Amino acid sequence: MLVATILLLITFPLLIVIAVLIKLNSSGPAIFVQQRVGARRRKRHGEISWEIQSFPFYKFRSMFSNVDSVPHQKYLRDFYQGKGAVTNGGAAIIFKLKNDPRVTRLGRILRKTSLDELPQLVNVLKGEMSLVGPRPVPEYEFAHYRKAHYERLAALPGITGIWQIRGRCRVTSKEMLRMDVEYVRRASLWLDLKILLLTLPAVISGRGAE
Repeated sequence: MLVATILLLITFPLLIVIAVLIKLNSSGPAIFVQQRVGARRRKRHGEISWEIQSFPFYKFRSMFSNVDSVPHQKYLRDFYQGKGAVTNGGAAIIFKLKNDPRVTRLGRILRKTSLDELPQLVNVLKGEMSLVGPRPVPEYEFAHYRKAHYERLAALPGITGIWQIRGRCRVTSKEMLRMDVEYVRRASLWLDLKILLLTLPAVISGRGAE
């Protein structure tokens, strides 16, 4: 929370500029709000448990306003069923729609540079997220979860994580799950610091961003 506060203060002028550019680029609000599913830690009778929760998730809007979410819902259904888009190798299911016509020109830049994620610092201050952890998912994606997916919810959701520094949208569904579970099992302050340090070069390179 301390780091998130400092980052918000440092980036505040940038946040204002991005918000203005979004409003000039297309009609609609600058901030996109969506209900996402994550987990929060609860301690009862000396025992720690993770409670699934839904919360308002903030991003800079990178799509045209009021677009249909059905294409993304269908894509995620295929993603979790192992069908749909493939990588250049011809076999791996990738996580995000490529060349999505719903994304604005400015939105593509924001996604490529990960600047659209900056408003999530507010989620960190509210205690709904951490800087590092598994990504919170939309409610319609959570509906496709099977038993194997629930282990990734044993940690506070984060802005960045192992998945983001190892390929982001280029990884397969199984790899994404494995990376999130790996983080949950190995979570520590030192791992968080390592991931935060590796996030900057990953963002600069734009590797795997869509």
